[in-house]
Order: sequence, then C-alpha cells, then structure tokens
Amino acid sequence: MRRIGVLASGSGTIFQALSEAGLPLVVMVTDRPCGAIERAEEVGLAVELVTRDSFGDDFDRRAYTERVVAALEHHQVDLVVMAGFMTILDQPVHDVFGGRITNTHPSLLPAFKGAHAIADALAAGVTTTGCTVHFATLAVDDGPILAQEAVPVLPGDTEESLHERIKEVERRLYPEVLLSLIKESAIND
Repeated sequence: MRRIGVLASGSGTIFQALSEAGLPLVVMVTDRPCGAIERAEEVGLAVELVTRDSFGDDFDRRAYTERVVAALEHHQVDLVVMAGFMTILDQPVHDVFGGRITNTHPSLLPAFKGAHAIADALAAGVTTTGCTVHFATLAVDDGPILAQEAVPVLPGDTEESLHERIKEVERRLYPEVLLSLIKESAIND
C-alpha cells in the first residue's frame, strides 16, 4: 500500500490532513468541481475530475464506477481512500480494489448510516456521536471497522457545529489509521 488514491467531493479538509501526514498520495479523483481540487493542486498532486453525467434517476452508476476505476488504475493505486466522496460506487471498484478501500463516516457506525448522519443524530437526541474509519464494502457505510472515536453532542449544537467537531477528530484519526495500515502492510511484505 504505497500508492494512495483519494476520492473527494467537498472542501478537501480531510485530504489536507492526509497530505500533511505525509501519506504516499498519488492522485485525487473527484466527481465534481470542488474545493478539494484546489488543495490537491496546491501540493502538486495529480487530479482526475471524473464528472458525474447525472444526479437523477438516469445515472448509470456502474459505467461511472468503471470510469473512476480506470482513473485509479492509470495511477497504479494500491489503496483507495474516500475523503468526503459523495457518490456511491458500484461493484467494479470492489472487483479491483476489494479490501483496499477505506472510508471515514461522521457517526459511530452502525448508527446513522448515510449522507445525513449528523442531522439524524441530532434528530434522535443522542448525547454522543463520533466518527468511524472503516473498510468500505458494496453496502453503504458498512464493512470492518478500523477505528472509532466518540464526539459529544453539546446543548445548542447545530449540524454545522457538530460536523466541525467531528471533522476535527476525522482529520486526526483518519491519517493515524492509514499510517498504521501502511506500516502493517510493509511488515507483512
């Protein structure tokens, strides 16, 4: 696992934490124009914009996934790291990179799966949520858990305030987990 491809869709703060941790990043693949692209370009990382052709019912998830896989394979990626990537990928990515795709999610899985985890946690009235780093599988926000850390829900929290505190943990925990995975793979090589 010496060549990491990052999948991103957002502002790129998690990507920046990965980059600052010295991880062996070789490419960022994005599904839309986003702030993460600028952050990648600032550190000289290759960027592949694999734009979604649709966000509607006509979206061909399998064909799109094949395009993402081709971009990752072009850069000879060993490990795929999802960092706020908001497109669910289909079977072809697991055919090529199965067991080598990680994700970070803003809840203590298996609680609050999906794109609205923070809003769901607030609506449920929980006093604690957090973040999970896990291996990704075809099932959304599933797969073996690598690490979790709790984040308290404070009185008066909004989605934005809670999300920012969770992202602070993600920006520390995710690089730590990935560095550990790389170290383990080097030992086992």
